[in-house]
Amino acid sequence: MADQDAQSPVGIEPPALPVLRWDELVEGPALVLLDQTRLPAEEAELVCTDVPALVRAIRTLAVRGAPLLGIAGAYGVALAAARGDDVAEAAELLERARPTAVNLGYGVRRAAGAYRAAVEKGAEPEGAAEVALAEARALHREDAEASGRMARYGLALLDELLPAGGHQLLTHCNTGALVSGGEGTAFAVALGAHRQGRLRRLWVDETRPLLQGARLTAYEAARTGMPYNLLTDNAAGSLFAAGEVDAVLIGADRIAADGSVANKVGSYPLAVLAKYHHVPFIVVAPTTTVDLNTADGASITVEQRPGSEVTELTSPRVGVAGGDAGAVLMAPVGTLAYNPAFDVTPPELVTAIVTEEGVVSPVTGVGLAELCARSSQVTIS
Repeated sequence: MADQDAQSPVGIEPPALPVLRWDELVEGPALVLLDQTRLPAEEAELVCTDVPALVRAIRTLAVRGAPLLGIAGAYGVALAAARGDDVAEAAELLERARPTAVNLGYGVRRAAGAYRAAVEKGAEPEGAAEVALAEARALHREDAEASGRMARYGLALLDELLPAGGHQLLTHCNTGALVSGGEGTAFAVALGAHRQGRLRRLWVDETRPLLQGARLTAYEAARTGMPYNLLTDNAAGSLFAAGEVDAVLIGADRIAADGSVANKVGSYPLAVLAKYHHVPFIVVAPTTTVDLNTADGASITVEQRPGSEVTELTSPRVGVAGGDAGAVLMAPVGTLAYNPAFDVTPPELVTAIVTEEGVVSPVTGVGLAELCARSSQVTIS
């Protein structure tokens, strides 16, 4: 498929959500995050004054989403440098925080590389720290720009595949401003369709077990006035059977060299359903999510989450200091749970991969490599 024109405007606006920002506090520099574990009940900020605090925020999903993790990782390196901490040690801690999302390592290595280069050129520690911060800010800006370009390419693709308009789109997990320096990946495409009057309905999978769809995507859809309905993950099949889904739009945490896509668990079953019902299954992700050094889906490390996320239901207690969560048992004490954070969709089930550099369809290793060759931001492991 030829690349669509990425220049036609879709009214992409700056994100309204203060998801992540660098701040200079009285006690020193800090990375301030919108605590996503508190949404939608409360919009509360989490202040990270050192790398261990940021690592905890990443592991607890206070900050999450592949592109945003890359940005957070870069700022984490800058934070360590500004504090005078061991930057190499901090970078290692950050990279290990979540193994599947390739953007995290990319952002960490990019800022750490800029810091090392400045030191090697004779910069003083403060100067090298400023270089690392500038690199993090540059990545932040680039991701926002990539978000807008992905939205334009994605809208053009929808127009090609679904010329009748009035799109009914199904999405999984959360791919909006909460995961990006801009307005997101897959969600940004749906939001662009909404702004142009082309979105009939956004179907939102609740996304078990952590409910990122129910808590976060529905939250973003409500804020932007999009027409949406929430459904349980296992209700998606009935929607397909009824002809109520025109296309599936998801993001990605890692795309292997052959086009295999790792995304929030539950994505693979949607791809199978879409294939059977002849519905386009579209992945929207920046080229920083492509890992050409991971050969195929079987080579992707899939993070295993605690079983308690399945056996217990937790919710934030609004107004309680420290954001303590109340837990309700959903299974007998001692129940063992299988809780992978992601699953992997093979390329033959993916209609197209949309990036800020264009569209790959059909999805092949050769096509993906050619597209990434045009980008200066291909992930290098």
